[in-house]
Amino acid sequence: MNPTQTTAMTSEPTPSDTLSLPGLEDVYDALASAIDQAGPDKAELFLVKLALLNAQQLGSASLVREHIAVALKDL
Repeated sequence: MNPTQTTAMTSEPTPSDTLSLPGLEDVYDALASAIDQAGPDKAELFLVKLALLNAQQLGSASLVREHIAVALKDL
């Protein structure tokens, strides 16, 4: 196995796995639009469903818990 293959197997994202600033801005815009589409009565449900879909794709409950803790900081 070459070194580039070993980094893909770790839980820590490599620079090629992370979003660029324009990518983050695109995600932010899509998320804001989806929250508006869901409406105030369903926004919380939408965000929970989205978080669970992303958690399943991420495949690590401990990493999801870390992300939750980071997201709670400085609200």
